[in-house]
Order: sequence, then structure tokens, then C-alpha cells
Amino acid sequence: MPSSADERVPLSPTALAASPWLDPAFPLPLAGVRVLDLSRVLAGPFATQLLGDLGADVIRVEGPGGTDDTHAWKPPEVNGESVYYLGVNRNKRSLVLDLQSSSGQEALRRLLVGADVLVENFRLGTMERLGLGPHVLRRTHPRLIYARVLGFGSTGPYASLPGYDLVAQAMSGFMDVTGEPDRPGQKVGVAITDVLSGLYLATAVIAALFERNRTGRGRYLEVSLLECAIAGLANLSASAAMVHTRPTRVGNVHPTISPYETFPTLDQDIVLAVGNNRQFVRLCKDVLQRPDLAEDPRFATNADRVRSRALLHAYLAEEFRRRSAAYWVQACWRAGVPCGPVQDIASALADPHIRERGMIIQTFSSRFGSLNLVACPIWTDDGRLPVRLPPPSIGEHTASILSALHGGNDIS
Repeated sequence: MPSSADERVPLSPTALAASPWLDPAFPLPLAGVRVLDLSRVLAGPFATQLLGDLGADVIRVEGPGGTDDTHAWKPPEVNGESVYYLGVNRNKRSLVLDLQSSSGQEALRRLLVGADVLVENFRLGTMERLGLGPHVLRRTHPRLIYARVLGFGSTGPYASLPGYDLVAQAMSGFMDVTGEPDRPGQKVGVAITDVLSGLYLATAVIAALFERNRTGRGRYLEVSLLECAIAGLANLSASAAMVHTRPTRVGNVHPTISPYETFPTLDQDIVLAVGNNRQFVRLCKDVLQRPDLAEDPRFATNADRVRSRALLHAYLAEEFRRRSAAYWVQACWRAGVPCGPVQDIASALADPHIRERGMIIQTFSSRFGSLNLVACPIWTDDGRLPVRLPPPSIGEHTASILSALHGGNDIS
């Protein structure tokens, strides 16, 4: 964890006033853990950002000039840096090393002496060709946890192929179950297989650290975009595996729950998520003032409502069109019926609940100026996990890290 004042986050008075939990002494579960982050784009950086949020000292290693593709993925940008990069690299330091050179490889090996975890998502074989593959490093550093994200895994006929989220969504079935039934499959609006892979990898790293406390030995960990996508399909992939069903695209409708879908109102769409019979009765009697729907045998149970989905939808849609979204949302909330407005992202961030919870945290970077960062969603009994470091510029901490390393000092 950085100890020098110039490497901590200078917070504006506004941010401090709005976010009292941003305390430099905030106790963090992974404090003292050092992570060497050689990953790029989204899955690996998403995982290491979470480890950094939890307190790990994450040293992000890039090649000269910046070798992460996301630096070029703009607009949007802030002072020349892509928002894509800035969004997944908080709570990290940045070090530039040329791993193609013997001096760069030697510096990495010296860093490994004090490291607990190495994360990379190079194409399979890249680290092995550099003499830095998992079998070599874990032999010389038996306590090291070597964590790797691959597109398709290290074995199998697709192992050598490059991995991208869109390809994983297509090949896993994600696209086949996303979208409207009468239109081609759609990708999810965010790179969901990268996000899932990052979460799976971070979870595995934390488990391996826990195990190492007991055994003293590190681990090799591997996740692939394709397998994380299939696992992330949850009940849908389980249905295909167990009873050989082929889930189909149903748009915003839930295939096994009704009513669980989108409805237009007088001014804005809402979603209704009725999960049991009690909620359905409250919807009909307390919200819609339509007790006849609750008493209709065609809608008596969830299974009945799924079978009569089209008819039920027609009845409900007619009612919801009569009033505004705000009216229906408040009426549903008062009755304990799950409901919410369909908002764009800007509206979600401006929502009074999100603002009160402090989900947007203002930080300041000497390179990028004032930044409004989306906070880590994890809370502890001490408060929300803080932003200790803003996203670094390329190589921002190279001099301080290498100077300490060559001087034999602790590089924190």
C-alpha cells in the first residue's frame, strides 16, 4: 500500500464532506497483499481493481508507451485518457517495464520476491515464451498465486484463439437468449463475459490467499471468458444441461415468472417483478384496484399466469397506461410490490438513493484533474470501501517503484 503522501488521493473538500468514510486509516481486508497486474482491457483489470478496492497494493505493469488497448478506446476521454481505462484502474500504481528486454524481465523477477499474486491475460504461450510462465514462476516462487484469464482456457481445440467478449457472448449462448423473440440475438449492453470473468478470478484469488495462510503454498488459477459466460447463464445453462431444453429469447419477459416484465405507462416504461402469489394479490387489489384479476382462476398461481401470460399482460398494460410511471412506482412500493422505472444510466447515477449512498466518489489526479469515479459497491462495518488512489497515468509510479527496488527498500 502506498505510504508517501504524493501517492495518496488528494480529495476535494466537497468529496470529504460528502464521503466521510474516505479515511486513509480505513481498515482493509487485503492490506499487505501485493498484486502484480500484467493484465489488459477489462477482465483482468476488473479483477485487480476489486483486489485493490479490498486493500491490496496493485502494481499495474505495462510496456513502454502503454500497451493496454483501452488507452485508444475513445471517445469519451478525460485529458487525453480514455474513460474506459479510467473506469477499471482505480486503487493501482502504474509501472512501465519492457518485458521483451532482459532488464525488464529481471525487474519483474525482483518484484516477484515481494509479490503475493500475479495476474495476466496475455494470449496463451506469451508468458511461457518470455520464460515467465506459471510453471517457471511457481517453481522459483512457491508462495506465488498465478492467476490467468484466457479466452477459451489453456487446453482444448480453441486454446490458441484470441478471446473477446463479443465472441464469448456469441459462442456461449448469451446472445441467443438476449433480445426479442422475433429478432436476431443481441449482445448484452456491457462486456458481461469480461465482468463475470473478473469477478470469478478475484474470488479465486481471495480463496487462494486464504488457503495459503493454511498451507504456505501458492496456486495456479485460470478462468476463461467462454466458460465464465456459460456458468453465468445460471438457470438457463442448467436447464439445457439437465433437461435438454433450449431457452429462447423472451425480451424483457421472464420465462418462468409472470408478471415479470416491462410495461409502458403514460410517460415512461416501468418494470414489474411479481415473484409470488401474495405480491400478485397486492398488485391487483391494492395497486390496480382490480380484485377481479386476483380472483380469476386463469391467474391463480404463477404457473397459471405463465400459461396465460399474453392475456394477463393485456389487462395489466391497459391499466398502467392510465397514469404516470411515478404514480405506479410509488403505489407499488407502498403495497410491497417490486417495481421500478426504466432509467438511462445518467438518471440512475442522479437517483437520490444512489446519491445518498455515495456511489459516485470525487477524486483528484495531478494528471487527469477532478474525476467522478463509480465506487466499489462493497460495504463493511467501517463503511464503503474507499478510493485510495485515482487511476494512474501510464508509468506514473515507475521511478519511485524502481528506485526503491534497486535500493533494496520496500517498494511501497
